[in-house]
Amino acid sequence: MPTYEFFCNRCEKAFSAEMHIAEHDRDVPKCPSCHRKDQVEKRLSTFTAVTSHKSA
Repeated sequence: MPTYEFFCNRCEKAFSAEMHIAEHDRDVPKCPSCHRKDQVEKRLSTFTAVTSHKSA
């Protein structure tokens, strides 16, 4: 299951959440600090791709 990054503007804290792709497209999770959704925004996060080929 993918991990997504979020930011709560009310608490001014970043957090991550594991969600199915359909859940992520539909809604945002509650902030773990203030337990509200209305000030939570999605953030872009980095990722790492694992391949079987070695880079030069």
